[in-house]
This record gives sequence, C-alpha cells and structure tokens, in this order.
Amino acid sequence: MASLLVGPILRYVSTTEATVWVETDAPCEVAVLGHSARTFHVAGKHYALVAVRGLEAGSSTEYELTLDGLVHWPPPVSPFPAPRIQTLPETGPVRILWGSCRVTAPNELPYTLSTDEDDRGCGVDALYALTQRLVGQDPAQWPRMILWIGDQIYADEVSPQTAAFIRARRDTSQPPGLEVQDVEEYTQLYREAWTPAAIRWLMSTIPSAMIFDDHDVHDDWNTSEAWIQDMRRTSWWHERIVAGLWTYWIYQHIGNLSPQELEADELYAQVREAQDAGPLLRDFAERAEREGGGSLWSFSRHIAGTRLVVIDGREGRVLSDGRREMLDEPEWGWLEQQLTGDYDHVIIANTLPVLLAPTLHYVEAWNEALCSGAWGSRVARWSETLRRGLDLEHWAAFQASFHRLIALVTDVAAGRRGRAPASVVMLGGDVHQAYLETVSFPPGSGVQANVYQAVCSPFRNQLARRERRMLRIARRSRLLGWLVRRLAHLAGVREPAVSWRVLQPPTWKNQLGWLDIDGRDLRLTIETTCDGHDPQLEVSLEHQLA
Repeated sequence: MASLLVGPILRYVSTTEATVWVETDAPCEVAVLGHSARTFHVAGKHYALVAVRGLEAGSSTEYELTLDGLVHWPPPVSPFPAPRIQTLPETGPVRILWGSCRVTAPNELPYTLSTDEDDRGCGVDALYALTQRLVGQDPAQWPRMILWIGDQIYADEVSPQTAAFIRARRDTSQPPGLEVQDVEEYTQLYREAWTPAAIRWLMSTIPSAMIFDDHDVHDDWNTSEAWIQDMRRTSWWHERIVAGLWTYWIYQHIGNLSPQELEADELYAQVREAQDAGPLLRDFAERAEREGGGSLWSFSRHIAGTRLVVIDGREGRVLSDGRREMLDEPEWGWLEQQLTGDYDHVIIANTLPVLLAPTLHYVEAWNEALCSGAWGSRVARWSETLRRGLDLEHWAAFQASFHRLIALVTDVAAGRRGRAPASVVMLGGDVHQAYLETVSFPPGSGVQANVYQAVCSPFRNQLARRERRMLRIARRSRLLGWLVRRLAHLAGVREPAVSWRVLQPPTWKNQLGWLDIDGRDLRLTIETTCDGHDPQLEVSLEHQLA
C-alpha cells in the first residue's frame, strides 16, 4: 500500500484549474476532487501531478487526497484547518505572498535564534510564523499564491539531519564534502525542507510558484565563464548539476505549468510513459548543462488583471566565447512577448534584483568591465577573484542585459507595448534584505506608469552582523559612491538610462512580502519576524505603489 512521502503541494491555480503534486513511496493512483493521475517512476521514486479542472472562479473548496482510493491527506488528527483549493477571482482583490532564500534547520537553538553573541542561528522561519497566523484566520484572508523566487533549498549549506544522511552514504572527507552530491541526496533535501508539519500544511493549501537561484545548485552558480570552466574540472560537478536540474524539473518546474502546458510538454509525456524515466531526465539535464540555456524555465501568469512574469536568470545565462548575457536569445524573445501593456499592473520577478543600491550597482558594473579586460589581463584575473568573493553577479554585472531590460520596462511603462499599466514592479530576492526603490525616467521618455524595484529576502537565513555592516556602509557613504562611479566610468561603463532612490532603509531580519492587487490599485507590505521565541511577524514597510 502506497504512502505519501512529500506533499500534497498545491501548485498551479487559475480561475478554473489547479494542479496538486505528490511524491509517494510506491506506484499508485492519486486522486483529488474526482480527478486522478497515475504516478510516474523515476529511479526508484514515484511522483504524480493531478490536474483538477472545472472549478469556479473565486471559489474555495476543501479537498481530500487519496492513494488507490484511501484518504492520505489531510491526516485524521491535525491542528491545522482542512486543506482547500481557492481559485483566482476574475478581478481583485488578490493577495500574493513572495520572498526567497529559506535554509532548512530545526526549530530549536542555536538554529532558531541569532543573537549578537551567537551568529550561528538563522532566525525564526518567516513562513512558519505566517502559518501560525493563517491557522486562526478566515480562509478568505489567505494569500492566493506564494511566489518562491530562489533558494528553496540549499544544496551547499545542509542541515544537521541532511549532513547525517550524507555521512551515512559516503566519505565526506572527499569532495564535495557535506554538500549535496547526487539525486538521492537532493531528494532527501527536498523532503526535509517541505515535510515539517506547518510547512507541509501551508504548501498543501496555498498555491506555490517557484524559480531557482544559485544555492538550489551551488553558490555563484553560472557567475562567469571562468567559474563554469573551474567547476567542470572538478570530480563532482557533473553529477551535482545533473542531479540539480533533474530534481528541479520534478520538484519545482512542472508544478509551474498549467494543465494545457503540461499536455503540450513532450518531455513530461515521455516521463509519464517510461517504465523508469531516470535515463530520460539524466539526458535532459546533461543537455541543459551542456547547452547553457537550452531550456526555458521562465513562466508567466494572469492574475486578476495583472501580468506576472517570472524570469530564469540562472540556468539560461550565456557565458561562452566572451559573451555575457543574463538570458539567451530564445528567452529574450519569450520575455518580449510577455512584457506588454493592457494590464493593470506588470510584475517582473527574478531571483536577482535588477536595481541594487547605486554604489553596489557601479561596483558590479566596474567589476564586469575589469573582468572583460578593460584594464588588462592581470587586473582581469584579480577582478574575477573579487567577483566570486563578493558575489558580484546581479543584473548590474551583466550590463548589456541590464540596459536591454530597462529599455523593455521603459517601453511598457510608456505605453509603447499596449496601454500603459498603473505600475511596473520588479521583484527580487537573493540579497538577504528588504527594500523598495522608486525609478525615475528622463524627460521625454513618455513613461506613465509608476515603476519600482521591490526586494524581499530571506524567508529564513539572516545575514551575519559583519555582512550587514558592510552593506550599510555601501548604501550610506557618499564618498564611496562617488569613487566607484568614477572608477566605473573610467573603465567604460555606460550610465543607466534611469535613476532610482530608496524609499525606506532596508530591513535585515527574516521576512516576507505581500502584494495586494485590486484593479488599478497595488499595495506593497513587508513583514519581518519578531525577536524571541514567539513566531510572530510585524510590518516593517508599507507603500501604495499605484
């Protein structure tokens, strides 16, 4: 008799459809609300994605999940409300929750709390704190989506439990040590991240949309061509990247797709029909790694008059033959099709902020110019070391792509790609802080929409005090800002076509973001975790975006 290992996880939800993902320990028929799917088999593991159709817009329906006709979710005794599928309404209001970076750790000291004396802790899990609130709320107040924009798991920063699992399998004195090596260890990582009771309930009843970032594979993943070459020379990288892409496709990617997209997906059809889809997914992952951007992981959604576009800024990078692009040409073509007007709001989500603090922007742009040889080969080698040491790999470090995206955003905001929206909001994570910046355009640009950069991370992985101090200095020092801007110009860096300023100083705790959509109105809220053992959240930033 089959049992649940991971899930159910509510994934794609529209006005009339939903998908529910599970991992089981044996082959079985998985059913939700009269719709069913047979599990598919991958290297000894079993998964299913059930498409539920015929729902009503704006409806809220409790559900049970059965395996071979027996109820396996919800559990017979649970402190949480019954799981439900809440479809999107045709119009607002709609609440979206978003954020990034959630390290897995036990909810006990020293992993829960971080103090001035002990920086080992990663703080209270913001999603755990959220779950405690939702339990006592009317479901009508719950978010209609959680947008996870990177580092859902940390393959290079594992918990004590996963470390013990790894030690029991292999010699950790050999590379990659206590980092994830293969598919078996990746699946263990996902199970540990997604099966604690509170998180499991949250994911069973609030839809999740996801895109990966570097730690889902490795810190600084695809930061430069030299980085890729160095990694490919190691004894362990090939198996790591194959396992990372293979498991990402199963655990994260397919759940982003609508039922219609799943039906049209050739690989998904082959995987479902195969006796063991392991060889198929290995071949797919090897080709994706070899081609460097051959797979389109990005996706978009229509949410109550708002266009949400989620961009892959990691696997799809172009880093060969001296080229340096955040996206490959097929993804740029797709993005241009998605970024049109005629919506109330356009939200562009990427794991990496497009706009950093101006000082950091010029540091990254200057570093990219030096790495490309602006000041000679010796300086280029030093700059590559600096790039990796300081994680200089955001949009500012891909200047050609940065200017191309800003031009695209400008056209949307000016109404040159359809009726101008009320706002264009660029969402980012990764940098373990939360802030909001407003974007200004030169006279004559014709921009009609309000344009912002909003950043929120981490769900759970607070920066150490030293890192926070360095980032504060970078934001506040006018002299440092003038100096790096001057150096960037001397290295040939082009001035951005827009300017931006922060509306509120960053917050540094574990935190999550909210977007409240209601027609042409859009409001941003950031909530941070409170100090102490009590898992609560408090508002740290509120702003009416449109």
